[in-house]
Amino acid sequence: MQLKLSPLVAKALFLILAVLCLTPFVSSPIALFLGFIVTNIVYNPFKKYTGKIVSWLLKICVVGLGFGMNLNNTLEVGKEGLSLTVFTIITTLVLGFLIGKLLKLDKKIAYLISSGTAICGGSAIAAVSAVIQAKEKQISIALGVVFFLNALALFVFPIFGHMLDLSQADFGLWSAIAIHDTSSVVGAALAYGEEALEIAVTVKLARALWIIPLSIVTMFIFKGQSGKIKIPWFILLFVLAVIINSYVDLPNFIEAGVPMISKQLLVLTLFLVGSGLTIQSIKESGAQPIVLGMTLWIIISVTSLSYILFLQ
Repeated sequence: MQLKLSPLVAKALFLILAVLCLTPFVSSPIALFLGFIVTNIVYNPFKKYTGKIVSWLLKICVVGLGFGMNLNNTLEVGKEGLSLTVFTIITTLVLGFLIGKLLKLDKKIAYLISSGTAICGGSAIAAVSAVIQAKEKQISIALGVVFFLNALALFVFPIFGHMLDLSQADFGLWSAIAIHDTSSVVGAALAYGEEALEIAVTVKLARALWIIPLSIVTMFIFKGQSGKIKIPWFILLFVLAVIINSYVDLPNFIEAGVPMISKQLLVLTLFLVGSGLTIQSIKESGAQPIVLGMTLWIIISVTSLSYILFLQ
């Protein structure tokens, strides 16, 4: 049931919440939740504009995040989990396709959830969604599933880590592989210890670089009925940003400031994405997205943990 507010009040409320998402007080999951709440309890007064805004903001944020990555350092530290990273990414994407088909889930939603689980959650979904030109509803559902599992991992992983008596190094590697978003990886590893945090962050950043080959493969998979390949130019700009940050001595306000602004803009983007997700659209989607996301998450968590405990 929606509140009956005047268009002026509804617009003011929406804009206030949007501005709030540009502050440090609102996290990514909360922003998505706020967008969902405002559109279902009030309504989205800017509905015809938010889709285009989301599309542009996602691309801008992905490029901006490139200025926070150092190619040499990330690749060097990421060597430790390279084989496990490659195996889990390929396995997750293949299983995501097969399970999604079995569940008769929308192809783009299944691909977004699989990509987010395979690489780095919201960032991968942001990059891939722009390549495949996913709709707000498809992005919202995928992000909702991933953020729910992220929140769960934040509390569950340290508990299992202590139960299994994992070393700092093992827990850091496990959390970097099996937890979706960097924010939740940092939170879980920080709760476990400083050494775990250092390893988790560096391996996760190396894993994030796989957004580039994934995006290239994606543009071939989703080339459309015309057979034409749509080149995701923003991914090329992302690569350029990483290279510039790695080999050019940039001023601190660019090296630190641009990624920080990009992350905050991503929070705003998630608010807008949430505003496109209605209860009706969730009912229409059914339980399949959650089943897919949970299944992939359990598989990648158990597989990576088994590798760390018995094969490493």
